[in-house]
Amino acid sequence: MNNIKHKLLVMSGKGGVGKTTIAVNLAYSLSKKGFKVGLLDVDIHGPNVPKMLNLEGKKLSSKDNKIIPMEVKDNLKVMSMAFLLNKKDAVIWRGPMKHNIIRQFIEDVEWGELDYLVIDFPPGTGDEAISISQLLKDITGSIIVSTPQQVALIDVVKSIDFSRKVNVPIVGLIENMAGDVFGRGGVKELADSKEIDFLGSLELDKEITESGDKGEPFIKNNSRSSQSFEKIISKIISFCEKNK
Repeated sequence: MNNIKHKLLVMSGKGGVGKTTIAVNLAYSLSKKGFKVGLLDVDIHGPNVPKMLNLEGKKLSSKDNKIIPMEVKDNLKVMSMAFLLNKKDAVIWRGPMKHNIIRQFIEDVEWGELDYLVIDFPPGTGDEAISISQLLKDITGSIIVSTPQQVALIDVVKSIDFSRKVNVPIVGLIENMAGDVFGRGGVKELADSKEIDFLGSLELDKEITESGDKGEPFIKNNSRSSQSFEKIISKIISFCEKNK
Protein backbone atom coordinates (compact mmCIF):
# COMPACT_ATOMS: atom_id res chain seq x y z
CA MET A 1 0.00 0.00 0.00
CA ASN A 2 3.01 2.33 0.35
CA ASN A 3 3.26 2.41 -3.46
CA ILE A 4 -0.22 3.88 -3.86
CA LYS A 5 -0.45 7.67 -4.02
CA HIS A 6 -4.18 8.21 -3.55
CA LYS A 7 -6.78 5.97 -1.90
CA LEU A 8 -10.41 6.90 -2.61
CA LEU A 9 -13.43 5.35 -0.90
CA VAL A 10 -16.70 5.36 -2.86
CA MET A 11 -19.57 5.11 -0.38
CA SER A 12 -23.33 5.33 -0.16
CA GLY A 13 -25.74 5.25 2.73
CA LYS A 14 -28.32 3.23 0.81
CA GLY A 15 -28.11 0.53 -1.85
CA GLY A 16 -29.29 1.03 -5.41
CA VAL A 17 -28.08 4.60 -5.81
CA GLY A 18 -25.42 3.78 -8.43
CA LYS A 19 -22.35 3.73 -6.21
CA THR A 20 -20.64 0.88 -8.09
CA THR A 21 -21.39 2.57 -11.40
CA ILE A 22 -19.64 5.69 -10.09
CA ALA A 23 -16.65 3.69 -8.79
CA VAL A 24 -16.20 1.73 -12.03
CA ASN A 25 -16.46 4.76 -14.30
CA LEU A 26 -14.21 6.84 -12.05
CA ALA A 27 -11.50 4.17 -12.16
CA TYR A 28 -11.88 3.70 -15.91
CA SER A 29 -11.74 7.42 -16.63
CA LEU A 30 -8.65 7.89 -14.48
CA SER A 31 -6.93 5.07 -16.37
CA LYS A 32 -7.89 6.69 -19.69
CA LYS A 33 -6.12 9.82 -18.53
CA GLY A 34 -2.89 7.83 -18.16
CA PHE A 35 -2.97 7.23 -14.42
CA LYS A 36 -2.14 3.79 -12.99
CA VAL A 37 -5.34 2.67 -11.27
CA GLY A 38 -6.53 -0.15 -9.05
CA LEU A 39 -10.22 -0.86 -8.43
CA LEU A 40 -10.94 -2.82 -5.25
CA ASP A 41 -14.46 -4.18 -4.79
CA VAL A 42 -15.07 -4.79 -1.08
CA ASP A 43 -18.79 -5.40 -1.44
CA ILE A 44 -18.46 -8.96 -0.18
CA HIS A 45 -22.15 -9.90 -0.47
CA GLY A 46 -22.93 -8.19 -3.78
CA PRO A 47 -19.73 -7.79 -5.81
CA ASN A 48 -20.82 -6.28 -9.14
CA VAL A 49 -17.64 -4.62 -10.39
CA PRO A 50 -16.62 -7.55 -12.66
CA LYS A 51 -20.07 -7.52 -14.30
CA MET A 52 -19.71 -3.84 -15.16
CA LEU A 53 -16.27 -4.40 -16.71
CA ASN A 54 -17.14 -7.58 -18.64
CA LEU A 55 -14.91 -9.70 -16.38
CA GLU A 56 -17.49 -12.24 -15.21
CA GLY A 57 -16.19 -15.80 -15.06
CA LYS A 58 -12.53 -14.75 -14.99
CA LYS A 59 -10.22 -16.56 -12.57
CA LEU A 60 -7.32 -15.10 -10.66
CA SER A 61 -3.71 -16.27 -10.75
CA SER A 62 -0.88 -15.96 -8.24
CA LYS A 63 2.87 -15.50 -8.27
CA ASP A 64 5.37 -15.65 -5.42
CA ASN A 65 2.54 -16.03 -2.87
CA LYS A 66 0.86 -12.88 -4.17
CA ILE A 67 -2.56 -12.66 -5.85
CA ILE A 68 -2.39 -11.09 -9.29
CA PRO A 69 -5.34 -8.71 -9.81
CA MET A 70 -7.36 -8.89 -13.02
CA GLU A 71 -6.23 -6.49 -15.74
CA VAL A 72 -8.83 -4.57 -17.72
CA LYS A 73 -6.01 -2.88 -19.60
CA ASP A 74 -2.37 -2.04 -18.95
CA ASN A 75 -3.04 0.59 -16.30
CA LEU A 76 -6.29 -0.64 -14.72
CA LYS A 77 -6.31 -3.57 -12.28
CA VAL A 78 -9.34 -5.04 -10.50
CA MET A 79 -9.84 -7.19 -7.42
CA SER A 80 -13.24 -8.50 -6.32
CA MET A 81 -14.81 -11.26 -4.27
CA ALA A 82 -16.68 -12.22 -7.44
CA PHE A 83 -13.47 -13.72 -8.86
CA LEU A 84 -13.45 -16.23 -5.98
CA LEU A 85 -17.07 -17.35 -6.27
CA ASN A 86 -19.38 -19.19 -8.58
CA LYS A 87 -21.94 -16.77 -9.99
CA LYS A 88 -24.86 -18.04 -7.87
CA ASP A 89 -22.97 -18.53 -4.60
CA ALA A 90 -24.23 -16.58 -1.59
CA VAL A 91 -21.64 -15.32 0.89
CA ILE A 92 -22.92 -16.05 4.40
CA TRP A 93 -20.15 -14.63 6.54
CA ARG A 94 -19.89 -12.85 9.85
CA GLY A 95 -17.68 -9.82 10.47
CA PRO A 96 -14.34 -11.53 11.28
CA MET A 97 -14.38 -13.55 8.03
CA LYS A 98 -15.10 -10.42 6.00
CA HIS A 99 -12.30 -8.60 7.80
CA ASN A 100 -9.85 -11.38 6.93
CA ILE A 101 -10.70 -11.41 3.21
CA ILE A 102 -10.42 -7.63 3.02
CA ARG A 103 -7.04 -7.86 4.73
CA GLN A 104 -5.99 -10.32 2.02
CA PHE A 105 -7.22 -7.99 -0.71
CA ILE A 106 -5.00 -5.28 0.74
CA GLU A 107 -1.91 -7.17 1.89
CA ASP A 108 -1.73 -10.19 -0.43
CA VAL A 109 -2.63 -8.62 -3.79
CA GLU A 110 0.22 -7.48 -6.02
CA TRP A 111 -1.06 -3.99 -6.80
CA GLY A 112 2.33 -2.59 -7.74
CA GLU A 113 2.72 1.17 -8.07
CA LEU A 114 -0.59 3.00 -8.44
CA ASP A 115 -1.61 6.61 -8.75
CA TYR A 116 -5.12 5.79 -7.54
CA LEU A 117 -6.81 2.95 -5.69
CA VAL A 118 -10.59 3.31 -5.97
CA ILE A 119 -12.43 1.24 -3.35
CA ASP A 120 -16.07 0.34 -3.97
CA PHE A 121 -17.85 -0.11 -0.63
CA PRO A 122 -21.11 -1.90 0.06
CA PRO A 123 -23.97 0.36 1.17
CA GLY A 124 -23.89 1.60 4.75
CA THR A 125 -21.18 1.78 7.39
CA GLY A 126 -20.84 -1.83 8.50
CA ASP A 127 -18.01 -4.35 8.79
CA GLU A 128 -16.39 -3.65 5.42
CA ALA A 129 -16.17 0.10 6.00
CA ILE A 130 -14.77 -0.41 9.49
CA SER A 131 -12.17 -2.91 8.23
CA ILE A 132 -10.93 -0.61 5.48
CA SER A 133 -10.65 2.33 7.88
CA GLN A 134 -8.58 0.15 10.25
CA LEU A 135 -6.38 -1.54 7.64
CA LEU A 136 -5.64 1.35 5.29
CA LYS A 137 -3.43 4.25 6.27
CA ASP A 138 -3.40 7.70 4.67
CA ILE A 139 -6.79 7.47 2.97
CA THR A 140 -7.07 10.42 0.61
CA GLY A 141 -10.81 10.79 1.00
CA SER A 142 -14.34 9.48 0.62
CA ILE A 143 -16.76 10.16 -2.24
CA ILE A 144 -20.37 9.77 -1.15
CA VAL A 145 -23.07 8.96 -3.71
CA SER A 146 -26.81 9.47 -3.32
CA THR A 147 -30.02 9.93 -5.25
CA PRO A 148 -31.90 13.17 -4.48
CA GLN A 149 -34.87 11.63 -2.65
CA GLN A 150 -35.22 12.19 1.08
CA VAL A 151 -35.16 8.49 2.01
CA ALA A 152 -31.68 8.23 0.50
CA LEU A 153 -30.44 11.49 1.99
CA ILE A 154 -31.28 10.31 5.51
CA ASP A 155 -28.71 7.53 5.13
CA VAL A 156 -26.12 9.80 3.49
CA VAL A 157 -25.83 11.66 6.77
CA LYS A 158 -24.60 8.40 8.35
CA SER A 159 -21.85 8.06 5.71
CA ILE A 160 -20.79 11.65 6.37
CA ASP A 161 -20.71 10.97 10.10
CA PHE A 162 -18.72 7.76 9.58
CA SER A 163 -16.07 9.52 7.48
CA ARG A 164 -15.66 12.24 10.07
CA LYS A 165 -15.47 9.82 13.00
CA VAL A 166 -12.68 7.76 11.37
CA ASN A 167 -10.88 10.94 10.22
CA VAL A 168 -11.28 10.35 6.50
CA PRO A 169 -11.53 13.61 4.53
CA ILE A 170 -14.70 13.90 2.46
CA VAL A 171 -13.92 14.70 -1.18
CA GLY A 172 -17.56 15.55 -1.80
CA LEU A 173 -21.07 14.37 -2.60
CA ILE A 174 -22.37 13.20 -5.99
CA GLU A 175 -26.05 13.35 -6.92
CA ASN A 176 -26.98 10.41 -9.13
CA MET A 177 -30.23 9.65 -11.03
CA ALA A 178 -31.46 13.24 -10.91
CA GLY A 179 -34.62 13.98 -12.86
CA ASP A 180 -38.39 13.68 -12.83
CA VAL A 181 -38.44 10.31 -11.05
CA PHE A 182 -36.29 11.04 -7.98
CA GLY A 183 -36.18 14.83 -8.18
CA ARG A 184 -33.03 16.94 -8.15
CA GLY A 185 -31.12 19.30 -5.92
CA GLY A 186 -31.49 17.42 -2.64
CA VAL A 187 -27.86 16.28 -2.51
CA LYS A 188 -26.51 19.78 -3.14
CA GLU A 189 -28.72 21.16 -0.38
CA LEU A 190 -27.40 18.54 2.02
CA ALA A 191 -23.79 19.18 0.98
CA ASP A 192 -24.21 22.91 1.55
CA SER A 193 -25.81 22.35 4.96
CA LYS A 194 -22.91 20.09 6.02
CA GLU A 195 -20.25 22.38 4.50
CA ILE A 196 -19.12 19.65 2.10
CA ASP A 197 -18.21 20.11 -1.56
CA PHE A 198 -20.92 19.20 -4.04
CA LEU A 199 -19.09 17.45 -6.89
CA GLY A 200 -21.95 17.44 -9.39
CA SER A 201 -25.08 15.74 -10.63
CA LEU A 202 -25.79 12.94 -13.11
CA GLU A 203 -29.20 12.63 -14.76
CA LEU A 204 -31.23 9.42 -14.65
CA ASP A 205 -30.10 8.05 -18.01
CA LYS A 206 -31.05 4.79 -19.71
CA GLU A 207 -27.66 4.71 -21.42
CA ILE A 208 -25.87 4.42 -18.08
CA THR A 209 -27.96 1.39 -17.09
CA GLU A 210 -27.53 -0.30 -20.46
CA SER A 211 -23.76 0.29 -20.46
CA GLY A 212 -23.40 -1.33 -17.03
CA ASP A 213 -25.42 -4.35 -18.11
CA LYS A 214 -23.22 -4.76 -21.19
CA GLY A 215 -20.00 -4.49 -19.20
CA GLU A 216 -19.03 -1.23 -20.88
CA PRO A 217 -18.29 1.89 -18.78
CA PHE A 218 -20.57 4.71 -19.93
CA ILE A 219 -17.63 7.11 -19.67
CA LYS A 220 -16.29 5.62 -22.92
CA ASN A 221 -19.14 7.25 -24.87
CA ASN A 222 -19.26 10.91 -25.79
CA SER A 223 -22.65 11.56 -24.23
CA ARG A 224 -24.14 14.24 -21.99
CA SER A 225 -23.77 11.92 -18.99
CA SER A 226 -20.10 11.20 -19.70
CA GLN A 227 -19.39 14.91 -20.14
CA SER A 228 -21.09 15.67 -16.82
CA PHE A 229 -19.11 12.95 -15.10
CA GLU A 230 -15.81 14.18 -16.53
CA LYS A 231 -16.43 17.51 -14.78
CA ILE A 232 -16.97 15.63 -11.52
CA ILE A 233 -13.76 13.66 -12.04
CA SER A 234 -11.80 16.87 -12.64
CA LYS A 235 -12.87 18.07 -9.19
CA ILE A 236 -11.82 14.74 -7.64
CA ILE A 237 -8.39 14.92 -9.28
CA SER A 238 -7.97 18.52 -8.11
CA PHE A 239 -8.81 17.47 -4.52
CA CYS A 240 -6.24 14.67 -4.65
CA GLU A 241 -3.52 16.90 -6.08
CA LYS A 242 -4.07 19.40 -3.29
CA ASN A 243 -3.88 16.64 -0.66
CA LYS A 244 -0.77 14.74 -1.69
